[in-house]
Amino acid sequence: MATKTTTTVVEKDSDKNPDLRLYPKPVSPPYPDVSKAIELKRAISASSRSSLFIFTQSNIVFEDDWLVVVNKPAGIYCETLLSSYSAFSSTDCDGHASAEIHLANRLDRDTSGLMVITKSHKVAAKLVKAFTEHSVRKTYLALCTGNKHTPLESETVRVVSGHGRSKHGAWRVYSVDDIGRTLPGGSFVKNMETRFQVLSNNVSEQADPINANADIDDEKVDEIIVVVDNRSMVTLAEGNVDERMQKKNEILLRAYPRSGRTHQIRLHCQYLGMPIKGDVKYGGVDCWNGVDCEFHSLHAESLSFEHPVTGGDLLFSAPPPLWFSNLF
Repeated sequence: MATKTTTTVVEKDSDKNPDLRLYPKPVSPPYPDVSKAIELKRAISASSRSSLFIFTQSNIVFEDDWLVVVNKPAGIYCETLLSSYSAFSSTDCDGHASAEIHLANRLDRDTSGLMVITKSHKVAAKLVKAFTEHSVRKTYLALCTGNKHTPLESETVRVVSGHGRSKHGAWRVYSVDDIGRTLPGGSFVKNMETRFQVLSNNVSEQADPINANADIDDEKVDEIIVVVDNRSMVTLAEGNVDERMQKKNEILLRAYPRSGRTHQIRLHCQYLGMPIKGDVKYGGVDCWNGVDCEFHSLHAESLSFEHPVTGGDLLFSAPPPLWFSNLF
């Protein structure tokens, strides 16, 4: 397999505070100033939307006596989904005490897709352990924006990096050389690895429907490996937003996170110079073709794991989100 290291941009946080020179330097930028107002607006909208949300049978992908797999809408908080399911199940008289209902995994507010709710403390402990140990296999769909000539020499790209944040700071990408090192506030840089399958490098010119159920055979697919070191970072295009958008296309990816770090896929897409559409925290556009992006375009597409009670193999897929359906 080929190994690729991307071009250099040196992060200057340490210049602002000499004490930071003792710590690892992130190789991805901080949140842009413009994201603050947009994120606040989205949070207010999500709070309003969540207060009105009513859980229905249509939100359920699978359910048995021990767990329920649900399809979370974008712009709804995880806690809202849990409390709404609790109210739904109690009216359904299924006999499960709401005090034992737990979230086995979480999704960001604006990410849609599959989540697992467990119905007992024992099952919760087993599934949380499975997620923590990365034995649950997951796929995501991500609609990104990037230059038409974004250098993707392979249909699959694996990104290996560090991940972390200083106390009260933003999540950032770090060099693999810094994994295990201490950050300001006492946390550590951890490993982060994501594999991406390029479904379309120019969605608007896609002639044939994209297979939303394709998968990668780990043993047979050639890939480019991008190893993040202290000298590497993809530079986002300079210039104002309108100028940058004239040079960008929509790029559809399927992501296979090999670790479970906070904002992992969002960070790695930003690092590759292909931020997720609408993801203003990590360099994404907030408007596309004159239409405001209400959410970022990231969808938890599938989950695969061993049933915590029966031991059977389970595989679940969520229906594609509205933004995916609107592509064609």
